[in-house]
Amino acid sequence: MSALLSVRNLSVEFSTYGQVNKVLHGVSLDVPERSQIALVGESGSGKSVTMKAIMGLLRQPPATISSGEIFYDGRDLLTLAPRERLKLRGTEMSMVFQDPMSSLNPVFTIADQMRTILKYADRRLGRARSRAARMQRVHEVLAQVRMRDPERVAKSYPIMLSGGMRQRVLIAMALLSEPRLLIADEPGTALDVTTQAQILKLLKDLVEERGLALLMITHNLGVVRETSSYVYVMNKGVVVEEGATAQIFDAPKDDYTKALIAAVPRLTGGTRFGSKVVAA
Repeated sequence: MSALLSVRNLSVEFSTYGQVNKVLHGVSLDVPERSQIALVGESGSGKSVTMKAIMGLLRQPPATISSGEIFYDGRDLLTLAPRERLKLRGTEMSMVFQDPMSSLNPVFTIADQMRTILKYADRRLGRARSRAARMQRVHEVLAQVRMRDPERVAKSYPIMLSGGMRQRVLIAMALLSEPRLLIADEPGTALDVTTQAQILKLLKDLVEERGLALLMITHNLGVVRETSSYVYVMNKGVVVEEGATAQIFDAPKDDYTKALIAAVPRLTGGTRFGSKVVAA
Protein backbone atom coordinates (compact mmCIF):
# COMPACT_ATOMS: atom_id res chain seq x y z
CA MET A 1 0.00 0.00 0.00
CA SER A 2 1.48 3.36 -1.03
CA ALA A 3 2.13 6.06 1.57
CA LEU A 4 -0.14 9.07 1.28
CA LEU A 5 2.04 10.86 3.84
CA SER A 6 5.73 10.11 4.30
CA VAL A 7 7.99 11.95 6.75
CA ARG A 8 11.72 11.36 6.32
CA ASN A 9 14.48 12.30 8.79
CA LEU A 10 12.63 15.37 10.03
CA SER A 11 14.58 17.56 12.46
CA VAL A 12 13.19 20.73 14.04
CA GLU A 13 14.91 23.21 16.31
CA PHE A 14 13.75 26.27 18.24
CA SER A 15 15.79 29.38 18.84
CA THR A 16 14.93 30.96 22.19
CA TYR A 17 16.85 33.61 24.13
CA GLY A 18 19.88 33.14 21.92
CA GLN A 19 19.99 29.36 22.38
CA VAL A 20 19.14 26.73 19.80
CA ASN A 21 17.27 23.68 21.10
CA LYS A 22 16.68 20.69 18.87
CA VAL A 23 13.29 19.13 19.60
CA LEU A 24 12.91 16.62 16.74
CA HIS A 25 15.79 14.35 15.80
CA GLY A 26 15.40 12.61 12.43
CA VAL A 27 11.74 11.59 12.76
CA SER A 28 10.45 9.24 10.05
CA LEU A 29 6.95 7.81 9.66
CA ASP A 30 4.51 6.70 6.96
CA VAL A 31 0.75 7.00 6.72
CA PRO A 32 -0.53 4.76 3.90
CA GLU A 33 -3.82 5.48 2.18
CA ARG A 34 -6.90 4.17 4.02
CA SER A 35 -4.82 3.43 7.15
CA GLN A 36 -5.15 4.25 10.84
CA ILE A 37 -1.77 5.18 12.33
CA ALA A 38 -0.93 6.33 15.86
CA LEU A 39 1.91 8.55 17.04
CA VAL A 40 2.15 8.01 20.79
CA GLY A 41 4.29 9.42 23.56
CA GLU A 42 4.12 11.42 26.76
CA SER A 43 3.66 15.19 26.84
CA GLY A 44 6.76 16.95 25.53
CA SER A 45 7.90 14.02 23.40
CA GLY A 46 7.51 15.98 20.13
CA LYS A 47 4.19 14.68 18.82
CA SER A 48 2.49 18.05 18.34
CA VAL A 49 5.63 19.62 16.85
CA THR A 50 5.67 16.80 14.29
CA MET A 51 2.01 17.44 13.50
CA LYS A 52 2.54 21.19 13.13
CA ALA A 53 5.51 20.61 10.83
CA ILE A 54 3.35 18.36 8.63
CA MET A 55 0.50 20.88 8.50
CA GLY A 56 2.80 23.87 8.00
CA LEU A 57 1.72 25.45 11.29
CA LEU A 58 5.15 25.91 12.89
CA ARG A 59 5.91 29.55 13.55
CA GLN A 60 9.18 30.34 11.81
CA PRO A 61 11.02 31.84 13.66
CA PRO A 62 11.48 30.68 16.40
CA ALA A 63 11.02 27.22 14.83
CA THR A 64 13.28 25.99 12.03
CA ILE A 65 13.05 22.75 10.07
CA SER A 66 16.77 22.04 9.92
CA SER A 67 16.58 18.88 7.82
CA GLY A 68 14.23 16.28 6.40
CA GLU A 69 11.42 15.84 3.90
CA ILE A 70 7.63 15.66 4.18
CA PHE A 71 5.96 14.02 1.19
CA TYR A 72 2.21 14.19 0.64
CA ASP A 73 0.93 12.21 -2.34
CA GLY A 74 4.44 12.28 -3.82
CA ARG A 75 5.00 16.05 -3.38
CA ASP A 76 7.57 17.40 -0.96
CA LEU A 77 5.62 19.88 1.15
CA LEU A 78 8.78 21.66 2.26
CA THR A 79 9.63 22.68 -1.30
CA LEU A 80 6.12 23.72 -2.36
CA ALA A 81 5.35 27.39 -2.90
CA PRO A 82 3.48 28.84 0.12
CA ARG A 83 0.33 29.30 -1.94
CA GLU A 84 0.37 25.66 -3.09
CA ARG A 85 0.92 24.37 0.43
CA LEU A 86 -1.87 26.56 1.78
CA LYS A 87 -4.16 25.11 -0.88
CA LEU A 88 -3.69 21.64 0.62
CA ARG A 89 -4.34 22.66 4.21
CA GLY A 90 -8.00 22.45 5.12
CA THR A 91 -8.85 20.78 1.81
CA GLU A 92 -6.91 17.53 1.21
CA MET A 93 -5.28 17.62 4.65
CA SER A 94 -7.43 18.45 7.68
CA MET A 95 -6.95 18.42 11.40
CA VAL A 96 -9.06 17.85 14.50
CA PHE A 97 -7.68 19.99 17.34
CA GLN A 98 -7.43 18.63 20.84
CA ASP A 99 -9.38 21.05 23.03
CA PRO A 100 -13.07 21.37 22.13
CA MET A 101 -13.54 23.95 24.89
CA SER A 102 -11.14 26.54 23.46
CA SER A 103 -10.86 25.66 19.74
CA LEU A 104 -14.15 27.32 18.81
CA ASN A 105 -14.76 31.08 18.72
CA PRO A 106 -17.30 31.84 21.48
CA VAL A 107 -18.83 34.91 19.76
CA PHE A 108 -19.83 33.25 16.48
CA THR A 109 -22.40 30.54 15.87
CA ILE A 110 -21.32 27.09 14.70
CA ALA A 111 -22.81 27.84 11.27
CA ASP A 112 -20.81 31.08 10.96
CA GLN A 113 -17.56 29.29 11.75
CA MET A 114 -18.22 26.31 9.50
CA ARG A 115 -19.35 28.48 6.57
CA THR A 116 -16.17 30.54 6.88
CA ILE A 117 -14.02 27.40 6.69
CA LEU A 118 -15.99 26.22 3.67
CA LYS A 119 -15.76 29.62 2.01
CA TYR A 120 -11.96 29.71 2.17
CA ALA A 121 -11.64 26.06 1.17
CA ASP A 122 -13.82 26.72 -1.89
CA ARG A 123 -11.71 29.76 -2.76
CA ARG A 124 -8.49 27.73 -2.58
CA LEU A 125 -9.99 25.07 -4.83
CA GLY A 126 -11.45 27.58 -7.28
CA ARG A 127 -14.95 26.36 -6.52
CA ALA A 128 -18.13 28.48 -6.54
CA ARG A 129 -20.85 27.76 -4.01
CA SER A 130 -23.80 29.88 -2.88
CA ARG A 131 -24.45 30.80 0.75
CA ALA A 132 -27.44 28.47 0.77
CA ALA A 133 -25.35 25.62 -0.63
CA ARG A 134 -22.74 26.19 2.06
CA MET A 135 -25.39 26.05 4.76
CA GLN A 136 -26.76 22.84 3.28
CA ARG A 137 -23.25 21.36 3.38
CA VAL A 138 -22.89 22.44 7.03
CA HIS A 139 -26.11 20.61 7.93
CA GLU A 140 -25.01 17.52 5.97
CA VAL A 141 -21.68 17.24 7.74
CA LEU A 142 -23.17 17.85 11.19
CA ALA A 143 -25.58 15.00 10.48
CA GLN A 144 -22.65 12.80 9.40
CA VAL A 145 -21.01 13.26 12.81
CA ARG A 146 -24.22 11.98 14.42
CA MET A 147 -25.71 15.29 15.56
CA ARG A 148 -29.38 14.64 16.25
CA ASP A 149 -30.57 18.14 15.31
CA PRO A 150 -28.05 19.65 12.83
CA GLU A 151 -30.13 22.78 12.21
CA ARG A 152 -30.32 23.63 15.93
CA VAL A 153 -26.64 22.91 16.45
CA ALA A 154 -25.71 25.13 13.50
CA LYS A 155 -27.59 28.06 15.05
CA SER A 156 -25.98 27.53 18.45
CA TYR A 157 -23.02 29.26 20.05
CA PRO A 158 -20.27 26.98 21.45
CA ILE A 159 -21.27 27.70 25.06
CA MET A 160 -24.68 26.18 24.31
CA LEU A 161 -23.14 22.79 23.46
CA SER A 162 -21.67 20.07 25.64
CA GLY A 163 -18.00 19.07 25.40
CA GLY A 164 -18.84 16.01 23.34
CA MET A 165 -20.96 18.05 20.94
CA ARG A 166 -18.16 20.59 20.50
CA GLN A 167 -15.74 17.79 19.71
CA ARG A 168 -18.14 16.50 17.06
CA VAL A 169 -18.30 20.02 15.63
CA LEU A 170 -14.49 20.08 15.36
CA ILE A 171 -14.58 16.74 13.54
CA ALA A 172 -17.31 18.10 11.23
CA MET A 173 -15.17 21.15 10.47
CA ALA A 174 -12.27 18.90 9.50
CA LEU A 175 -14.52 16.89 7.17
CA LEU A 176 -16.16 19.84 5.38
CA SER A 177 -13.92 19.67 2.31
CA GLU A 178 -13.73 15.86 2.11
CA PRO A 179 -10.01 15.50 2.95
CA ARG A 180 -7.90 12.44 2.15
CA LEU A 181 -5.73 12.79 5.28
CA LEU A 182 -7.12 13.49 8.74
CA ILE A 183 -4.82 14.33 11.65
CA ALA A 184 -6.45 14.05 15.08
CA ASP A 185 -4.50 15.65 17.94
CA GLU A 186 -5.56 14.13 21.26
CA PRO A 187 -9.30 14.02 20.44
CA GLY A 188 -11.38 13.58 23.54
CA THR A 189 -8.67 14.54 26.05
CA ALA A 190 -10.94 16.99 27.90
CA LEU A 191 -13.95 14.64 27.84
CA ASP A 192 -15.24 12.02 30.26
CA VAL A 193 -14.43 8.42 29.35
CA THR A 194 -17.91 7.57 28.05
CA THR A 195 -18.04 10.58 25.73
CA GLN A 196 -14.45 9.97 24.70
CA ALA A 197 -15.32 6.40 23.69
CA GLN A 198 -18.21 7.69 21.58
CA ILE A 199 -15.94 10.24 19.85
CA LEU A 200 -13.29 7.61 19.11
CA LYS A 201 -15.87 5.22 17.67
CA LEU A 202 -17.27 8.04 15.55
CA LEU A 203 -13.80 8.86 14.21
CA LYS A 204 -13.08 5.23 13.43
CA ASP A 205 -16.44 4.75 11.67
CA LEU A 206 -16.00 7.92 9.60
CA VAL A 207 -12.49 6.94 8.55
CA GLU A 208 -13.62 3.47 7.49
CA GLU A 209 -16.72 4.75 5.69
CA ARG A 210 -14.87 7.48 3.78
CA GLY A 211 -11.61 5.62 3.15
CA LEU A 212 -9.54 8.33 4.83
CA ALA A 213 -6.03 8.03 6.15
CA LEU A 214 -5.93 8.85 9.87
CA LEU A 215 -2.91 9.94 11.91
CA MET A 216 -3.90 9.83 15.58
CA ILE A 217 -1.65 11.79 17.95
CA THR A 218 -2.08 10.74 21.55
CA HIS A 219 -0.49 9.83 24.87
CA ASN A 220 -3.35 7.47 25.69
CA LEU A 221 -2.55 3.83 24.95
CA GLY A 222 -6.21 2.89 25.27
CA VAL A 223 -6.95 5.22 22.36
CA VAL A 224 -4.13 3.61 20.37
CA ARG A 225 -5.48 0.12 20.86
CA GLU A 226 -9.00 1.12 19.87
CA THR A 227 -8.26 3.21 16.80
CA SER A 228 -4.95 2.23 15.19
CA SER A 229 -3.44 -0.65 13.25
CA TYR A 230 0.17 0.61 13.35
CA VAL A 231 2.01 2.58 16.03
CA TYR A 232 5.01 4.91 16.21
CA VAL A 233 6.33 5.50 19.74
CA MET A 234 8.08 8.82 20.30
CA ASN A 235 10.33 9.89 23.17
CA LYS A 236 12.39 13.09 23.44
CA GLY A 237 11.92 13.93 19.78
CA VAL A 238 12.92 10.48 18.50
CA VAL A 239 10.81 7.59 17.19
CA VAL A 240 12.11 4.85 19.45
CA GLU A 241 9.91 2.00 18.22
CA GLU A 242 7.32 1.20 15.58
CA GLY A 243 5.21 -1.78 14.67
CA ALA A 244 1.75 -3.27 14.35
CA THR A 245 -0.45 -2.40 17.32
CA ALA A 246 -0.68 -6.00 18.58
CA GLN A 247 3.09 -6.38 18.34
CA ILE A 248 3.74 -3.17 20.29
CA PHE A 249 1.38 -4.17 23.09
CA ASP A 250 2.30 -7.85 23.33
CA ALA A 251 6.05 -7.72 22.71
CA PRO A 252 7.46 -4.19 23.13
CA LYS A 253 11.20 -3.95 22.54
CA ASP A 254 12.21 -0.48 23.69
CA ASP A 255 12.42 0.25 27.43
CA TYR A 256 10.40 3.44 27.01
CA THR A 257 7.58 1.56 25.27
CA LYS A 258 7.63 -1.02 28.05
CA ALA A 259 7.39 1.75 30.64
CA LEU A 260 4.43 3.36 28.84
CA ILE A 261 2.55 0.06 28.78
CA ALA A 262 3.46 -0.74 32.38
CA ALA A 263 1.98 2.60 33.45
CA VAL A 264 -1.49 1.72 32.20
CA PRO A 265 -3.72 1.15 35.27
CA ARG A 266 -5.61 -2.12 35.55
CA LEU A 267 -9.06 -2.68 37.04
CA THR A 268 -7.56 -5.72 38.79
CA GLY A 269 -5.42 -3.41 40.92
CA GLY A 270 -2.09 -3.68 39.12
CA THR A 271 -0.49 -2.32 35.96
CA ARG A 272 -0.06 -4.03 32.64
CA PHE A 273 3.27 -5.09 31.19
CA GLY A 274 2.86 -6.94 27.93
CA SER A 275 0.41 -9.73 28.72
CA LYS A 276 1.33 -9.85 32.43
CA VAL A 277 -0.16 -8.01 35.36
CA VAL A 278 2.34 -6.48 37.75
CA ALA A 279 1.12 -5.86 41.27
CA ALA A 280 0.88 -2.21 42.23
